[in-house]
Amino acid sequence: MLKLNIREFIKYKLLNSLFLGISVGSIFILYAPLQPSIYSMGGILLALAMLVVAKFYYKIMNIEYFFKISLTVELTLLFVITLFLLFAYSYTTALIIYIGYQITFTFGSYLIRAETLFLKHSKPLELVDVAKQKGYLLGMLLSYIFYRFLELGFGIDNKQTEVYLIHFLLLLNQVSIIFYLFKSFKRIK
Repeated sequence: MLKLNIREFIKYKLLNSLFLGISVGSIFILYAPLQPSIYSMGGILLALAMLVVAKFYYKIMNIEYFFKISLTVELTLLFVITLFLLFAYSYTTALIIYIGYQITFTFGSYLIRAETLFLKHSKPLELVDVAKQKGYLLGMLLSYIFYRFLELGFGIDNKQTEVYLIHFLLLLNQVSIIFYLFKSFKRIK
């Protein structure tokens, strides 16, 4: 049986939100080649997929699935980041990245509800939410500094190049996220 290590889980959530803060600005550049109709279809499929996930709460609302689904989401993001770094910026990579993010969003509501359920008390919930906000703010600040550093330090002002380069930072962060995710769940007898 798994048990949640709250101290490590807080670090995991901080890094998780750091990822969000760093990546939020890059999404607009990554998705630029996609037609608006893709977003409509993606939204419909996302809503349907979230509906299916909610119908299985009775089965997956336990700590074993919480870990497995969290790991699936983090590995999906690792795959998307690696794909982007290995292959050229194109319509196909933009579409695969969009699909990857949509897959992770499918489990968003589940993960928030499971997190609340397993943290149980208001103090751990407060600590996790504070860590999330700190991570998000720090991520946005880091991405701002990173983009300005590229522009002012190296004269790189091509948006696609800037977004490509920040994905090395996201890759490093994502590996740390997966490390702390494993540390957050301790198997007990």
